[in-house]
Parts: sequence; structure tokens; C-alpha cells
Amino acid sequence: MFSLQKLLGKEDKFFSLLEASAQEARNSVQALVKLSQGLDQPVVLDEFAHSRRKDKQITEEISAAVYNTFITAIEREDIEDLSNALYKIPKTVEKFSERLLLAPQYARGIDFSKQISLLERATNLVLEMVQTLRAGMDLEEVKGLNDKLQYLESEADKHMMTLYKDLFSGNREPVQVIVLKDLYELLEKVIDRCRDAGNVIAHIVLKNS
Repeated sequence: MFSLQKLLGKEDKFFSLLEASAQEARNSVQALVKLSQGLDQPVVLDEFAHSRRKDKQITEEISAAVYNTFITAIEREDIEDLSNALYKIPKTVEKFSERLLLAPQYARGIDFSKQISLLERATNLVLEMVQTLRAGMDLEEVKGLNDKLQYLESEADKHMMTLYKDLFSGNREPVQVIVLKDLYELLEKVIDRCRDAGNVIAHIVLKNS
């Protein structure tokens, strides 16, 4: 098993920062669960914006540390690629919440639970994959987790076809079709962001195993 920590000496700053970033991605989806369950209640964007701002700060810390820390076998570009991939998750979630709250009347009664459930599972897997880097790079373990993540992304794609079929059935008002299509596709994009983060981690582990 390859140890990333040996390459970085005793410095575990990167582990902590990347794990914190993955946790903020997970937190943003947890906030999304609350939002989807209470569209009739007054909601503010502070919780989503907080996760995104906090993750942006973490991303900036990682970028600064990359340029100020001597790294030998782990390429700086890989650490930055993972940091940027993680940041895009809460950023996209926040964008979804902003769009949803612009016209909540068109989303009331709409079931987002399938997509959000997939997102919960995906962000949990991303966090787990990031946490494996601290202990070492077990290629088989990371591959197994990434395969699960790819499966979730595939399930999300299949579900999108069902959602499109409903949207284009002619049973909904044109404005609602436009609004819901945008919202569904933003949730799909969050899943894609999780997949991208998983692929970066798998790439790092493959290169260094």
C-alpha cells in the first residue's frame, strides 16, 4: 500500500483540508434535503452560501499550501484538481437552491427525492474516498468506491430519462416545464461533479500505487 503521508512528511495539512472540503460538499446536500422538504416554509440561502464560502476558503488554503509546500511524488496539479472538483459540488448545489427559490410555486409537489437520495449517497462516497488518502492509497478499495460512484451517476442518468418523459408529456404548463428542466439538470450536474471528484481521486491513487 502506498502512503501519501510519507511523501508529505509529517505534514497532514492537505489531508485535513481535502477532508474538510469533502465534508462541506456533503453538508450542502444535507441542507438541500431540508430545503426540498419545506418549500412551503420561509427559507434563506445562508446555509448553502455558507458551505460554498467555507469551501472556497478551504480551496484557497489548499492552493496556497500547494505553492508553499515541498512535494515530491504527488504532483501539485493533482491536489489542485481534486480541490477544484470538490469545490464545484457545493457551488452547484447553491446554484440549484437559488433557482428553486426564484419560482418555488412551480416546484411545490414535485418529488426530488430520488435525485437527492442519489446525491446523498454520492457525497458520502466522495468523503469516504478522500478519507482513504490519509491512511494510504489502497488501489482496490478506491476502485471499489469509485465503481459505486459511477453506478450512482449511471442511475441518475436513467432517472433523468423518466423525468424528461414526464416533462414532455404535455401535461404541464410551459413555464413549469422550463423551470423543472433547469432544476432537474442542475441536480444531475451535482452528481456529475461528484463523479468527477471520484475520478480525480482514482487517477491520483492509480498514478501512485
